[in-house]
Amino acid sequence: MQAHRYSRKDYLKLPDKPGVYKFFDSQGIIIYLGKAKNLKKRVSSYFTKANLDNRKTYKLVSEIREIEYVIVSSEFDALLLENNLIKEHQPRYNILLKDDKSFPSICVTNERFPKIYSTRRIDHSKGDYFGPYTSVKAMNGVLDLIRKLHKIRTCKYNLSEENIRKKKFKICLEYHIGNCLGPCEGLQSESDYLKDIEEAKKILKGKTGIVGKSYKQKMQTAAEKLKYELAQSYKEKLNLLEKFQSKSLIVNQKITGTDVFTMTQSEKGNSLFINYMKIEHGAIVNSETIEVKKKIEEVNKDIFRFAIFDLRKKYSSNNPFILTNIHVEEWEGIEIIVPKIGDKKKLIDLSYKNALYFKKERHSQQSIQPNESILKKLKEDLQLSELPVHIECFDNSNTQGSNPVASMVCFKDGKPSKKDYRKFNIKTVIGPDDFASMKEVVGRRYSYLKEEKINYPNLIIIDGGKGQLSAACEALKSLDIYGQIPIVGIAKRLEEIYFPEDSLPIHISKKSPSLKLIQHLRDEAHRFAITFHRQKRSKSSLVSGLDGIRGIGDKTKSQILQEFGSVERLKQSSQKDLIELIGASKASFIQEAIKKGDI
Repeated sequence: MQAHRYSRKDYLKLPDKPGVYKFFDSQGIIIYLGKAKNLKKRVSSYFTKANLDNRKTYKLVSEIREIEYVIVSSEFDALLLENNLIKEHQPRYNILLKDDKSFPSICVTNERFPKIYSTRRIDHSKGDYFGPYTSVKAMNGVLDLIRKLHKIRTCKYNLSEENIRKKKFKICLEYHIGNCLGPCEGLQSESDYLKDIEEAKKILKGKTGIVGKSYKQKMQTAAEKLKYELAQSYKEKLNLLEKFQSKSLIVNQKITGTDVFTMTQSEKGNSLFINYMKIEHGAIVNSETIEVKKKIEEVNKDIFRFAIFDLRKKYSSNNPFILTNIHVEEWEGIEIIVPKIGDKKKLIDLSYKNALYFKKERHSQQSIQPNESILKKLKEDLQLSELPVHIECFDNSNTQGSNPVASMVCFKDGKPSKKDYRKFNIKTVIGPDDFASMKEVVGRRYSYLKEEKINYPNLIIIDGGKGQLSAACEALKSLDIYGQIPIVGIAKRLEEIYFPEDSLPIHISKKSPSLKLIQHLRDEAHRFAITFHRQKRSKSSLVSGLDGIRGIGDKTKSQILQEFGSVERLKQSSQKDLIELIGASKASFIQEAIKKGDI
């Protein structure tokens, strides 16, 4: 069996769908759980330079070894599933990466007429607390439901018997708009008010089914007594409750003590893809997709049954109900159901969606081959002697000669090989001289490959026209390897391709896949160079901005530069972060300089 899990380097293979992602360390322990509207974009963001500048995030990312995910139907479902899984697994980085604020909870006070409100401060002497909620949005949704169903006061009055008897308070706007029944003037009895509070507590505990039955019974009783307006009010409350329950498959109190299993087969029939979801107290608390290799002649249902047994054992499930998309033979004490309609069928559909996506990924991974047709076309267009499976492309970047840098990007089999990308600081050139800069970096690159006896690329591409190409050729001549590596230049204006010692360029069709590959290389080299240049320029600006500040020496500058990297990140940092890094006195000098605009 193979788990639905990726190594950290494969994070770009995640789907562009809503879901929950899990980070595992080298021991296979979940260290962080998160939700995402787009799994691929969210997980990719952890590995960007900007995020890795944060010490806590850097520590988390350094420990990630594997990534697993669960696809859901919506961002709302992702939010709720994240909440359930965090409570189940308690990953340590979900605590460490929080800000100073704790997750909010809902408090039901222990006053004579209790209030219900959200808070981040827990003081059990004040009342009962429900939560914590990982999402303020989800918590506010629950509070909104309670306030629509029940007339709960929001004032801070001390409604003691004596204060009410002395008519110390007067009814407010909340009474007049129908949100409160006026217990402050004795217009609602304490016993009636506490009945509403008890029903609100049941909703907070997730026992919405019990509250729904109560509304239904009250509605029928009112209708029998011909109190149709009262019956209608209970009907409206019941509809609100049912609407809240049906918002999500991830939390549904009607479904509990249940395991969900779905299976699909590979096209060749040599693998089964099986998804498992464990439901407890109306919530998904675990989910995993596996691949089971099989012989063609083996019976799918038998393997499916064994997989169900193994997964239940792995997750210590004793749930008495199993939902599946394919009926299998039952065993003692377990009821197996193949639902056709309703919420249970929706859970089957969600599980099957995860199994299908895993199947699709496995198929695409197995079918990926080097894009030979494009490389053959490029070989033909440039009249190369061998297939350009390894291509390197160079570009320069500077601002009026300041902070000059260059980049080299590498494509293998027609695709970016980012581990082979290289950045260059220009060391020997003074002023804005793109030709000399190109000669330097090409010379440095291939001098290194020559000394280390590393294979040369099949093609070199220079971002620029005849001038930059000639400079690169001079570098190769100085190393005595000119003619050993094919080299061309691409001019931006008309997308012309220049060859060494040929004044006339060639034009490749704008629709040709080989030109698109060259453009991709050129654009990637430009992006990589300009990003490096901006980082260097920002660091230079930061260092120069710190030069005139009292008490800030070279050691402190180095600390600040290493931590924040740029002026903008320094300005966006909190004073607390700065104090932790360099101390309160120096931090105050820098904050003062920022306010004055000196940085």
